[in-house]
Amino acid sequence: MVAIAGAQDVVPLYPGTPPGSTQENYPEKQYFSKVWNTDVVTNVTRPTLTIFKPSPELKNGTAIVICPGGGFMALSIASEGTEVAKFLAAKGVTAFVLKYRLAHTGEDATQEFAAAFADRQKYDAMTKNVIPLALADGLAAVAYVRQHASEWGISPDKVGIIGFSAGGFVTAGVAVRYAPESRPAFVAVIYGGLMRESSVPPDAPPMFIAAATDDNLGLAPASIALYEKWTAAQKSAELHMYAKGGHGFGARPHNIPTDHWIDRFAEWLQLEGFLNK
Repeated sequence: MVAIAGAQDVVPLYPGTPPGSTQENYPEKQYFSKVWNTDVVTNVTRPTLTIFKPSPELKNGTAIVICPGGGFMALSIASEGTEVAKFLAAKGVTAFVLKYRLAHTGEDATQEFAAAFADRQKYDAMTKNVIPLALADGLAAVAYVRQHASEWGISPDKVGIIGFSAGGFVTAGVAVRYAPESRPAFVAVIYGGLMRESSVPPDAPPMFIAAATDDNLGLAPASIALYEKWTAAQKSAELHMYAKGGHGFGARPHNIPTDHWIDRFAEWLQLEGFLNK
């Protein structure tokens, strides 16, 4: 795993201090969270893209920005980031795992999240300033990949974005707030939704949505609302609502049907023409 991860290119999203941020003096951290039982990244102040390239014979010109979740306090970097990137690279897609800006946390962000989320006022106070920055990073990531498409042999018109949980809210935000240079070709929101009331753009991209009815953060209705919003605007959308899976199933095997959402996503990409050479 370390050798594979070490072989990837990492590019900074912005030169110098990102717009809207001040110079921070605390370091980014990566560690295994016992609370979430997975690798996490915390205290991101300098957003980056980690690139997973398909083999030349598989490459189809499609690219995707991947936004892991973690409540805007951490990034579930493996099951909602690198594992998804490897799966899609094996399908010929050039994948870019985005580390977007996060709230400043202490020793263990995943423990802090549990405490903060139980007190919504405290959670909102911790995250309200960073959420617009995370959304700006999502928009900038799509624009960056499109702008530099020729360097990676991808088509600027085949750059999409997928996000999980908090990253799903970033992704849904990108889907309604893009400028011409940051318009994604397709969007996938996995147990996320829209943070505030927004209208569907006239040229909105096709959307794939997956979540579980028993989402323990209560986010299942947000997925359904997003689907209804897209279809009411007569835009293409596909919704997979699983009976069981809770929140945060990602790309980890749980031996239940949610294990296969990523296969359904690949089928949808095929249907939409993004896996064709």
